[in-house]
Amino acid sequence: MKNKSKGFSLIEVMVALVILVIGLIGIFNLHIVAKRASFESFQQTQAAYLANDILNRMKLNRSVINDYVGDYGVLSGESTPTSCDDAAVTCAPADMAAWDIYQWRWLFSGGAEVSSDSVNVGGLDSTMACIAVAGNTVTVAVAWKGLQKTAGTSDKSSTCGATLGDKRRLYVLTTMVE
Repeated sequence: MKNKSKGFSLIEVMVALVILVIGLIGIFNLHIVAKRASFESFQQTQAAYLANDILNRMKLNRSVINDYVGDYGVLSGESTPTSCDDAAVTCAPADMAAWDIYQWRWLFSGGAEVSSDSVNVGGLDSTMACIAVAGNTVTVAVAWKGLQKTAGTSDKSSTCGATLGDKRRLYVLTTMVE
């Protein structure tokens, strides 16, 4: 007598489901890693934008380039300097430097990107920035807090944002201003 069985046994179905679940978990984890990497990349791009922004402002106001030197964080209740945005206002170079720094720090917390309920949605987490000038060489360092701990930065040229601990990310831009 031959016994012909048709269809799948319960064990075969269970094995197939286990394999399917393991595959789906892998895909889900890959998605999480990709989202995290995308966010870290976006933050790196924001830091590069901020460094280039202040560098361009310094190049346009190079007569007082040393007025830009310092360590800066997110605005926290400082008084607003004289606005140099209005074409009718004539600003001295030192006033322009103060206004540039103020606007730059405003961007740290995403001041240019506001949601419909007036909440800043752009910027970097715990942004700190440092500007140094040596002769005609300018170094702009932007540090922020990343999502996860890192082994640290291999760039030892700047201690900017060292207080951020093991989640510190650092972008350093060094260039000549003639």
